[in-house]
Amino acid sequence: MEKEIFFNQQANMLHGRMEIFSDKRAAIITHPHPLYGGDMDNAVVSVITEAYASMQWTTLRFNFRGTGLSKGRFDDGKGEQEDVQAAIDHLVMKGFEQIDLAGYSFGAWVLANWSRNHHPHYHEMRFVAPPVAFVDFENHRPLPGLNHIFVGSRDNLAPIDQIQAALPLWQPDATLHVIEDSDHFFGIHLQTLQSQFTATLK
Repeated sequence: MEKEIFFNQQANMLHGRMEIFSDKRAAIITHPHPLYGGDMDNAVVSVITEAYASMQWTTLRFNFRGTGLSKGRFDDGKGEQEDVQAAIDHLVMKGFEQIDLAGYSFGAWVLANWSRNHHPHYHEMRFVAPPVAFVDFENHRPLPGLNHIFVGSRDNLAPIDQIQAALPLWQPDATLHVIEDSDHFFGIHLQTLQSQFTATLK
């Protein structure tokens, strides 16, 4: 069962939920855009969290600064990268050796920027519906650690053709998973997303 936790990002206290299955490997899951109602209770974030939990990964999802009970204020993806680092530091301090990162929508964009700004790093990343038609993912630049992308075939914010064009430059070895008839929010396709996501975990 997930437990409420608070951890520090310098002057900001961030609010999250953590469920421990392993003391060696853990996953951090980041949420969609907070100015559009995104937070750690988002349905897609919950599905990703459940996928990791089903494979006995410890999970940590949290609210970015200024969201829910997390202190601070929205920083257009810049300070949110520091929030990701604070979550990683929290898990490292607890002794976790393998820490994967998974982000949905805005959360994927934050992870993309974090990854480039912290290269080299040892974290593997999974993106769900990276909104390349909404924010600049700098499609010409490599994305260290990216290994799986999940997207709906009818997602106007994460168009398949744009992602397919960017993938060889982002990470040629990464795998693109397409969920047929799904849009950016997945809706009735949430269980399909969870099944496909889980299948990529060990």
